[in-house]
Amino acid sequence: MLEVADALAEVLARCRPRRPRRIGLGPIHRGLVLAADVIADLDSPPFDKSLRDGYAVRSAETGDRRVVEEIAAGSVPTKVIGEGEAARIFTGAPIPDGADAVVMQEDAEVLADGRVRFNASIRPGQWVFTRGKEMRAGEVVVAAGTVITPAVTGMLAAVGAVEVPTWAAPAVEVQVTGDELVDGPAPAGLGQIRNSNGPMLAALVQSTGFSGFSNPVVPDRADALRNKLGKAVAGSDVLIVAGGVSVGDYDLVPQVLAELGVEVHFRQVRMKPGKPLLFGTKGDTLVFGLPGNPVSAFVCFELFVRPALRKLAGHADPGPRTVRLPLAAAVAETNDRPTYRPAKLEVAEVGWEVRPLPWGGAPDLRSLLTADALVVLPAGDARYDRGTPVPVILLGTP
Repeated sequence: MLEVADALAEVLARCRPRRPRRIGLGPIHRGLVLAADVIADLDSPPFDKSLRDGYAVRSAETGDRRVVEEIAAGSVPTKVIGEGEAARIFTGAPIPDGADAVVMQEDAEVLADGRVRFNASIRPGQWVFTRGKEMRAGEVVVAAGTVITPAVTGMLAAVGAVEVPTWAAPAVEVQVTGDELVDGPAPAGLGQIRNSNGPMLAALVQSTGFSGFSNPVVPDRADALRNKLGKAVAGSDVLIVAGGVSVGDYDLVPQVLAELGVEVHFRQVRMKPGKPLLFGTKGDTLVFGLPGNPVSAFVCFELFVRPALRKLAGHADPGPRTVRLPLAAAVAETNDRPTYRPAKLEVAEVGWEVRPLPWGGAPDLRSLLTADALVVLPAGDARYDRGTPVPVILLGTP
């Protein structure tokens, strides 16, 4: 039975980013990572431009000015600003030759003869965004390894990079198994429960920014599992199986995966919830066998599957993101394994703290409804006062 850190290292060691592909900037590609540097094709801004509505002037002069031109954004100045002159200018418009500062219109008074008088001191460069201040042509503006966010998308568009190379998102498939599970909204029969793991795991995959889908439930029969899992292993980069991975008489997934040529690297991790966790590979395909209890499946996804998907997509820091935060309430419990308990982040007067949520163990999916973190508690007695710093895993990193 591996420790969590050792199991995660085993998983990440077998994650290799797929071949880069080019994408357009139409939709936001949340979670994808640039596979090459993006270079600025022009200076930005491409000219000295005004940051305010007002008047472009020579800062070294004093006295009233004669307005010789009006310059709107998108237009080009036609006059050089000489001694005793100014140009009416608007935000985003080019600064005319001869001028080196902008006076805001709030600090200007238009006189009866059309001249303008300024009621504030003027310094060189005020309210001027100089050419190339943001970036210079030929400069790397978005480096390889950068995660594409809305801000990154805007910058790519600004430098004309309408298509960019990214590491390909992994193709992910979810397969839930169990004779007791039924799909859809129909009431479950005696001894049955609705399939929550399939939709939940597919949603978790999508929360990484990648596409994933869940197949209908497959029964605990070797022939049915062999057929479904065989197709899934052949057709995906990552296969997530929920249920059937423990050591009971109906836990047939490890046996079937072995028959399909999947090399199993481990089958148990020293953690709670989520001890019966299987990880295997066939070629470049990763196979995760998650426990059937929903909180166990959720926790295992966050600790192992999400980091694997992020590394496959080229993320330099696959996670999980861990911080230390003070407890918002005292904790007193005893566990035989390190425990990952659902928790909620809260803002206190001194900053962030974390509150463990009530939960009834691995089957208690409702305990996750407001969770945005996991408090990590050690094996044995965990008795902490409020305010004690503890390790916290932040959930939902794209």
